[in-house]
Amino acid sequence: MLIHMFGLLLQPRRQWQLIGNLSEKNLRRQIPYVIVLALLPALAWYFGTTKVGWSIGGGEPVRITSESALELVAVFYCTMVLAVVAIGYFIHWMAQTYGAKTYPMKGMVIAGFTATPIFIAGAAGFYPLLWLDILLATLAVAYAVYLLYIGIPIVMGVSEERGFLFASAIVTVSLVVAVLVMVGTVLFWSYISAPVFH
Repeated sequence: MLIHMFGLLLQPRRQWQLIGNLSEKNLRRQIPYVIVLALLPALAWYFGTTKVGWSIGGGEPVRITSESALELVAVFYCTMVLAVVAIGYFIHWMAQTYGAKTYPMKGMVIAGFTATPIFIAGAAGFYPLLWLDILLATLAVAYAVYLLYIGIPIVMGVSEERGFLFASAIVTVSLVVAVLVMVGTVLFWSYISAPVFH
């Protein structure tokens, strides 16, 4: 798993070719990649919000209680994994439209590998500094989109033109999923479990 992670960050085109050459059986073995890597931001934000805290306008650091943070981080982790699964399903579902042969796990593996920079940037949660976290998140999302655009034609075996259209459709689906997650977060905080601050 670490080989794929570093490969996608350092030599993405070559790494996508390696991933694309994996057999269906070996590709299915990559499913734990998301399950393990999604723990990084979850654990980072748990530590950062309970032990370090964040300050607004140079005031005293604000922290969340451990119990409250544990609930929020559990939901955060599940949401990240479910978002990858949903986007992966849509990759599989749209594949036939663009002339690609696939199966559900292939879409989920592509979505998981594409999310690599987002999961790694989530480690910034160890030290919750708003401007830094926003900057890293923006860079991570931009790189994830780049990974998607170069990876789809290679792994799905479609032309560059079809791959561009396919990846653009996936980006649109991802934006819809992101909006649903934000709405779900507001509803969760409002009606189920709001953060409890120290």
